[in-house]
Amino acid sequence: MGIVLQQSFKNTLIIFIGFAIGGLNVLFLYTHFLEADYYGLVTFLLSSANIIMPLLVFGIQNTIIKFYTSYTEKLDKDNFLIMAVLLPLLIIIPLSFNGILFYDYIAELLSKENIIIKKYTYLIFLISIFMGYFEVFYAWSRVQMKSVFGNFIREVFARICVTFLLFAVYFEWLTNEQFIYAITIVYFVRMMIMKIYAYSLYMPNFKSFSVPKNMSEILSFSFYIILAGSAGSILLEIDKFMIPQMEKIAQVAYYSVGVYIASVIAIPSRAMQQITNPITAKDINNSNLNEVKSLYKKSSINLLIVGGLLFLLININIQELYMIINKTEYSVGVYIVLMISISELFKLSLGTNGAILINSKYYKMLFYFSIAMAVCVIIFNRFLIELLGIDGAALATLLVVVIFNIIKVIYVKNKLNMYPYSENTKKILLIIGVFFLVFYFLSFNMNPIISIILKSFIVITLYMFLVIKLQLSEDINAVLRKYFRN
Repeated sequence: MGIVLQQSFKNTLIIFIGFAIGGLNVLFLYTHFLEADYYGLVTFLLSSANIIMPLLVFGIQNTIIKFYTSYTEKLDKDNFLIMAVLLPLLIIIPLSFNGILFYDYIAELLSKENIIIKKYTYLIFLISIFMGYFEVFYAWSRVQMKSVFGNFIREVFARICVTFLLFAVYFEWLTNEQFIYAITIVYFVRMMIMKIYAYSLYMPNFKSFSVPKNMSEILSFSFYIILAGSAGSILLEIDKFMIPQMEKIAQVAYYSVGVYIASVIAIPSRAMQQITNPITAKDINNSNLNEVKSLYKKSSINLLIVGGLLFLLININIQELYMIINKTEYSVGVYIVLMISISELFKLSLGTNGAILINSKYYKMLFYFSIAMAVCVIIFNRFLIELLGIDGAALATLLVVVIFNIIKVIYVKNKLNMYPYSENTKKILLIIGVFFLVFYFLSFNMNPIISIILKSFIVITLYMFLVIKLQLSEDINAVLRKYFRN
C-alpha cells in the first residue's frame, strides 16, 4: 500500500481542496449569485453530458487502464495509445451529423417542461466531448503512475474557474446566459491542459502507427465497457436529468445542493481509485491474486473508516449547515443528504470491487449489472419522483446502490473467492450507527458555526480514539503513529 497511500494522500488533499472550493460555489455563490433556474440549467447540462460521455469516447479511458500494462514493447504501447485517441472519433463524427440533422426535434423534446433548456441543448454534446477526452488523457497519465496533476486539474482547476465566473456574474461582468457559455469554455481548456500533460509524460511515435495486434480483444472489451459506463453514468446522473422532465428546473438546483453535500463522503474513494485501479489492473494482468485480495480488504476498511467519519460530520451538522446557507428553499434537501450519504458510504465499503470486476475476465458481468441498475433507477425515479418529488430521486438512488452492490460483492466472492468485509467492518459500522443516533438529534442551541465546530470536535476525538484503540486498520494506525511521532 506504499505508493497507494502516498498518492492517495496527495489526491485526497487535492480533492478536499476541490470540494472546499466547490462547496463555496454550490452552497453560497451559485445559490446567491445565480438565478435558481440557471443553476438548475447548469446542473442539467453537465449531468446530461456525463450520461452520453462514455458513449462518445467508447469507454476508452477504462480500456487504457485495462490493457496498457499488458504491453512490453514501446511500439505496441505507442500503437495502443494512438488508437485510444482516434477510436472515439468513429462515434463522435457520425453523431455530430445526426445531432445537426435532428437538433430541433431533440431540443423540443428536452425542453418540453422547461423552455430555458432549448437554446443550450447543443452544449450538452460539446461538453461531453471535452469531458470524454479529458478522461482519456487522464487515464493516459494514470497508467504512467502519475495521477496527482490530473487530479488537480480535474478537481480544483474547473472549480476555481467557476468561482471567478460566478463573481463575474455578481459584478455584472457576465450575464446568466454568458455564464453558461463560459462554463463550456472551461471544460475545453481543462481538456487541452490534460492533453499537453499526458503527452509530456509519454509521447508516442505517430508516424509508425499501426492497428494493435489485439484489436479485436480491445474492441470487445470497449464495447461492453462503453455500455456499462453509459449505464453507470445513468445511475449517477439520471436523477438530475429526469427531474426537469417532471418538475420545475429550479428543483434540480435544490436537489443538487443536497447531493453535493453528501458526495463529500466519496472523496476518499475517488482519491484512492486514481492509483488503486491501475495497480489492480497490473496485479490481475500478472496473476498476483493474493495482492489483489489484500488490497480489496485493506481498501474496504480504510475507506469505510474515513468515509464513516465524513458521514457523521455531515449528517449531525446538516441542520446547522442549511442555516448557514440561509436560503430556506434549499433546506428541503435534508433527507436527500441522508439518503445519498448512506448510499455513498455503502459504496465506499466495497473498496476495489469495481476495479477487480472491470479488470478481470468477468468484466462482461459489469455490463449486465450496470444495464440492470440503469433500468431499475429509471423505473424507480419515474415512480418515486412523481410520488415524493426530489426526495424520491434520492430514495431511488439509495435502493439501487444497496441492492446491486450487494449482488456485486456476492458475485466476486463466488467467482474469485475474495470478500472485502471482516469483523472490523462490523465494529466500525456499530460505531458509526451509535454516534449517528446520539449526535443527530443533539442540538446546542447556539450559533450554527460554533455548534458545528463543537459537535465535530467531540465526534472526531471520540471516533479516532476508538479506531486507534480497537486497531481497526493497520494502515490508518501506522499513518497516525507516524503523524504523532513527527
